[in-house]
Amino acid sequence: MQFVKSSMAGIIEGQITLTFRAWKKPLAVPGGRHRIWGHLIEIDDVAMIPASAITDAAARRAGEANAACVRARLKVDDKDPIYRIEFHYVGPDDRIGLRNSAAELTDERRAEIQSRLDRMDRASKDGPWTAKSLRLIATYPGLVSTVLARQLRQERPAFKVNIRKLKELGLTESLEIGYRLSPLGLAFTGFDASTEAGTDAAAELAREAGIGATTARRGRRNAI
Repeated sequence: MQFVKSSMAGIIEGQITLTFRAWKKPLAVPGGRHRIWGHLIEIDDVAMIPASAITDAAARRAGEANAACVRARLKVDDKDPIYRIEFHYVGPDDRIGLRNSAAELTDERRAEIQSRLDRMDRASKDGPWTAKSLRLIATYPGLVSTVLARQLRQERPAFKVNIRKLKELGLTESLEIGYRLSPLGLAFTGFDASTEAGTDAAAELAREAGIGATTARRGRRNAI
């Protein structure tokens, strides 16, 4: 679940505890936790309502000026169904400590991480992908995900799902655009700054794909 970065202060302070989404199906459940901008929130309630039921007071709880602004962002009419999601702030993203734990990379832990990567490779219908993805991110940190996905001959949504799996292990972290290996990821792979191709090579790769190297293609309709 996406939120614009400017809303984070209100979420952390407990002023924003509600959001509205124009989902086709529910993408959150009560008790579920979501990571947003280095922090965790937990879902308290999910309900489908007509867009006309949004009140100005509820809109302010969602960090917006009024109900009309919410409907405009979602591009819905009064009769359209939307999802009303209540949540509360939990704390910092638990992956931050994990990805900064390079000093704790013992032989036993290395073997455990490798075992999980091997399982991911075996489960993939497209064959092994974890080592290729880690090397690609180490070579082109900060390169837009659309270009990275094409290098692995993957669709962008499938590529992003795979990278989230690596993030769960603490091996990668998201940037404003693209990714980079975390300190743990660098220690695990043995890659360092010498692995990077450089900005000129990254820009050329993006040009070959017909995409700006620093073009973030992120929807905002369902982000607040």
